Amino acid sequence: MSALQRFWQSALEFVFYYPLFMSYLWMIGAMIFHLKERKDPPYTQPKALSEYPKVAVLVPCFNEGDNAEETLSHALKLDYPDFEVIAINDGSSDNTAQVLDELAIKYEKLRVVHLAQNQGKAMALQAGSLLTDAEYLIGIDGDALLDPHAAMWMMRHFLANPSIAAVTGNPRIRTRSTLLGRIQVGEFSSIVGMIKRAQRVFGRLFTVSGVVTAFRKTAVHEVGYWSPDMLTEDIDITWKLQRAGWDVEFEPNALVWILMPETFTGLYKQRLRWAMGGAQVLVKNFDVFFRPSLNFLWPLMIELCLTLVWSYLMLILACIWLIDTLLPNQILPVMNSPFLPEGIGILLGATCLFQFVISKWMDSRYEPKLFKNYYWMIWYPFVFWLITVTASIIAFPKVLARRDGKRARWVSPDRGVRSK
Repeated sequence: MSALQRFWQSALEFVFYYPLFMSYLWMIGAMIFHLKERKDPPYTQPKALSEYPKVAVLVPCFNEGDNAEETLSHALKLDYPDFEVIAINDGSSDNTAQVLDELAIKYEKLRVVHLAQNQGKAMALQAGSLLTDAEYLIGIDGDALLDPHAAMWMMRHFLANPSIAAVTGNPRIRTRSTLLGRIQVGEFSSIVGMIKRAQRVFGRLFTVSGVVTAFRKTAVHEVGYWSPDMLTEDIDITWKLQRAGWDVEFEPNALVWILMPETFTGLYKQRLRWAMGGAQVLVKNFDVFFRPSLNFLWPLMIELCLTLVWSYLMLILACIWLIDTLLPNQILPVMNSPFLPEGIGILLGATCLFQFVISKWMDSRYEPKLFKNYYWMIWYPFVFWLITVTASIIAFPKVLARRDGKRARWVSPDRGVRSK
């Protein structure tokens, strides 16, 4: 066997067996988490708390004129005795300021802050946190619809454990009118929700969900608030808190309904930003490998590194396979395609579908008709794997070339095709 054939065989084994191993690890961890989750009452009936400390819902807004009223009206319906909502207009160029001012007159619990220039989500969150005397902060996006019971579910963790710095909730997809939207409904259950459950069982969370997370302000202040130069402030604050010795929880009963991209361009831009945020965290926190006191973060860092290696291996295999198909067989050894469902590829596909079944069964607690979406999930490997791998490959060199300290400011994302 030639050196090229040995490389091809070893690379193929890693490319196929790594996601297979991780898939079963996620399923096992998620099932263990779910056994505890099943003992909870229905998410619409949270148990009473021993006390009700004040909560501030922070809503950073940038060009959210079309969404602000709907988002804030849901946040103001929070089923919690003592709360306020703070909307931060981060230098919007549309009519967001006017909409927020009109709503502030209408709702007593709503406070509005206007930043003169666009500073980015991290700075908007910090501005809101400094304006409230509440110790507990719930950050949501300007287009998110917060479930009325979310605060009750998240606050139980803070009251039960003083080492908890953040509790992340369970995003659910609102945009379902296209194939991309329907696939993402399953993705947030089978990938996002399942991974968070598994990570909480086996160790620490890689990231909170920026669209719905509650924070203990004391902890956020201790680590210097959100970093304004990070493209994904949610991943960064998760690592900052955990490195400082705080813990982070996942609360699947704390729901929020969100808008997601439903065009390939919008989806790619979103996934590229996510991938670049992950690459920034990898570069920034690589030193944890040399700090034995932070060994509880090693599994997350190892997984992040292996996933990056996996993405580049996929690119290398694709190039070798393409060359092999174009050149005569006597120049390169005959090689099977790594992308066609043969042998272990069939097992990988079947595992993927099984993972979708398990995740939809778990999340049917929150959406009883979730299984109706199962058909669309067969397209997930063809659509999202390609986009995710491409984004990961491009993200790492872009992060290395990015100027240190450059402010991460807002862009207006694709919010999907909304039904009227």
